[in-house]
Amino acid sequence: MARALALAWRGWGRVQPNPLVGAVVLRDGAIIAEGWHAEYGEAHAERAALAAAGERARGATLVVTLEPCAHQGKQPACTDAVVASGVRRVVAALTDPNPVARCGAERLRAAGIEVEIGLGAEAAAAQNAIFLHTLRNEVRPFVALKLATSLDGRIADARGASRWLSGPEAREWVQWLRAGYDAIGVGAGTARADNPSLTVRGPLPPRRPPLRVVFDRHAGLGVDSALALTAHELPTVVLVEPGVRGEALRAEGVEVIEGQGLAAQLAALRARGVASLLVEGGGRLAGALVEAGLVDRFYWLQCPCWLGDGGVPAFAGVPDASIAQAPRWRVVERRALGSDTLLVSDRS
Repeated sequence: MARALALAWRGWGRVQPNPLVGAVVLRDGAIIAEGWHAEYGEAHAERAALAAAGERARGATLVVTLEPCAHQGKQPACTDAVVASGVRRVVAALTDPNPVARCGAERLRAAGIEVEIGLGAEAAAAQNAIFLHTLRNEVRPFVALKLATSLDGRIADARGASRWLSGPEAREWVQWLRAGYDAIGVGAGTARADNPSLTVRGPLPPRRPPLRVVFDRHAGLGVDSALALTAHELPTVVLVEPGVRGEALRAEGVEVIEGQGLAAQLAALRARGVASLLVEGGGRLAGALVEAGLVDRFYWLQCPCWLGDGGVPAFAGVPDASIAQAPRWRVVERRALGSDTLLVSDRS
């Protein structure tokens, strides 16, 4: 299952809105074939692994990170391929919650195949958090917050400079991360201070370039900013308070969407088709999203330096909480990225 989960990541940025899925075929305890869902609309992981196994799949075990689908979509039902392959046993991490595709386990059992579900479920659910959220919450996108901070929790120095707090390995990983989200967002202050392009510039080309989003209540984004100057080529949205027209930005090709508060603005993004949003700062926006309970995942890049009391804090406006009552998040990943440390936590 660990190998199947690792294979599933190869579909990051290429298969959404479909889930990430990996599969391996086992015989006598050894992997004889493997596959993953590599591209939206193309072969699912089970079919890829079974095709690689060929006749060796007969009597073998298929290990897959998600219950095989039982419906005809852009690809035939995976259950048909599993039954035809002659595998004896299927081990899946998660039950498919998609009302259209689920019930694959029932079909397989009816065909005489042994099915077990639950091995590696927690890791598989964390891997497909966006997909699961999309099925459970139709109101707003899955919201992830990514911040690089100093050891004392600062996102910029006393002069407001933040480039480059993290090292090259961490910055390369961020480009990979961006490729898997429908939209990348920043606050108005970050847009003004950093003049970002919010594009994916790493080796992984996303299937669809992420929408660029600025939370800017008063439409103060400059028409000479990098975002506005490229809005005709790359879709860009500015989220404003009701009554703010932003005509100058509209003239540059920026889409201006009104909404009263963060929850309404996120709902407007979801109505526009955004299922996942990666927010990259700044401190006031991060604090407001956390305070409102609108963050589902936190990617924290801890950089080995100290910026002092004059530095810009990573969060602003988060209310106090006692140790006993403080919300506890669930850590789903820890690893080094060069000299920096990545900590990924999900809201419990």
